[in-house]
Amino acid sequence: MSLFAVVTLGILLAIGLWAVFAFNRLVRLRNQVRTAWADVDVQLIRRHDLVPSLVTAVQTYAGHEQAVLTAVTELRAQAMQAQAPGTLGTIESALQEGIGRLLALREAYPDLKANENFAQLQRDLVEVEEQLQYARRFYNGAVRDLNDGVQRVPDLLVARTFGFRDAEFFQVDDAGRAAVKVELGQ
Repeated sequence: MSLFAVVTLGILLAIGLWAVFAFNRLVRLRNQVRTAWADVDVQLIRRHDLVPSLVTAVQTYAGHEQAVLTAVTELRAQAMQAQAPGTLGTIESALQEGIGRLLALREAYPDLKANENFAQLQRDLVEVEEQLQYARRFYNGAVRDLNDGVQRVPDLLVARTFGFRDAEFFQVDDAGRAAVKVELGQ
């Protein structure tokens, strides 16, 4: 075997090993994004499960706040149907704002503020929100790593060959970044 053949074989072997390594790394990153999204989804489901109880508790004391109650209920339904992280992020921002308005109603209704069930729902919601923020950060970090992997040369060649694609970040829209404005109609 000639030196040229040995060098060529060595180069082809190195390229093949790199391709296998790059493919396996992209698979790991893609699976990490999927796992992180499942964690976000679990927290969103927990939040969505709390909303009907919260609406019922507020409705008992503040029945005439129907617009807020209806909006939160409708947003919950939309959020449960949305699939894409970008779309879901927009809906979840509006839902978070609506929940903030529901929680703010306790100041206008002393009986609601003293209600033990409402207080427990509020504590549960705060816990879910904290875990949801962590899950979102983890998901977006996993998306960043995957997107870096599928966009970086030379891994880009393996990514395109085997159909790896960028993932979508889960982010709030501009309205969700603003502080919640509470308007109480009395």
